Amino acid sequence: MSVNFANSRAEFAIDFGTANLRVIHRDDGVIFDEPSLCCLADGEWGPALVAAGLPASEMSERTPSGLRVRRPLKRGVLQDIGSATQLLRYAVPKVRRRHLFRTQRVIIGLPADATQAERRAMLTAAHDAGLNPLDLIPEPLAAAIGAGLAVREPRATMLVECGAGTTEVAVLSLGGICQTRALRGGGDELDQAIIDHLHFHHKLLVGRRSAERIKRALETAAQSANGKCSLIEVKGRSLVSGLPTSLWIPSAEIAGVAEKHAQHIVDLVREVLGATTPELSDDIHTHGIFLTGGGAALPAIRTMIEAQTGLGVTLADTPDQCVGRGLLQILHGEQIN
Repeated sequence: MSVNFANSRAEFAIDFGTANLRVIHRDDGVIFDEPSLCCLADGEWGPALVAAGLPASEMSERTPSGLRVRRPLKRGVLQDIGSATQLLRYAVPKVRRRHLFRTQRVIIGLPADATQAERRAMLTAAHDAGLNPLDLIPEPLAAAIGAGLAVREPRATMLVECGAGTTEVAVLSLGGICQTRALRGGGDELDQAIIDHLHFHHKLLVGRRSAERIKRALETAAQSANGKCSLIEVKGRSLVSGLPTSLWIPSAEIAGVAEKHAQHIVDLVREVLGATTPELSDDIHTHGIFLTGGGAALPAIRTMIEAQTGLGVTLADTPDQCVGRGLLQILHGEQIN
């Protein structure tokens, strides 16, 4: 797979992720960054938008009957064209206050293994939101560029992009993707695993926002405890008493849940390594594997890949921003041949 947008004259790029929607301008950088969420109300003529982005995030898991908060993307791909259009329409007026958005070409990042149907769905949602003309770019390429990797060189670069809805493993060389595999289920799957663990083992119900906080607390505990077990406070509703309660759970227990999640990523990495040609494999052995994406900071991913492959693993700086930085560099004329 190869891409060349050097002559597209695009001024805007959109990083439409499962967790966040970012709009990037060629001169001003990130000008919109809010959660990929919409709050909809049942109306006589169909669902009506109540809130989107950050306001919708604050409503999540707190809505009364008649209102529902939805994510346009699930497991990394567009599942709801209507809510995606609503979210883009929410973002576009904010951008248009500063720029003439409609008349400028736009590029949008998508998973490398997105099907033609999934690509058409994204193009339809963007077109319905008034964004046209459009180009699509594989997110692993954008992430690699944003991480500062030499993707145009005649040598292999192996990247693991850990998103909220999908995890992608790609081998890149000469500005193209040589091998790629995707695991539909990223950080969101770990959130659900934490919810299920607390439900079955502690009779405690927690929501996705709480699971996200627990996951971040685990990352902080791993960085500060120097290998020692610490305690993480977990708040939710007890299934025994039916009342709000809190528990202190050893970080090692949550780490065990995270390791099961990380093992799926390791298996994906091993699968891609097994399909890579000898010359590319030699390059990967020399330069190692690079981690990007919002879920890449989970300690288990790096340690388990190193332990089970024997390869060095490098975490990119601000890994959650790599796709956005890469899109910005492409807007500045970074050519991918």
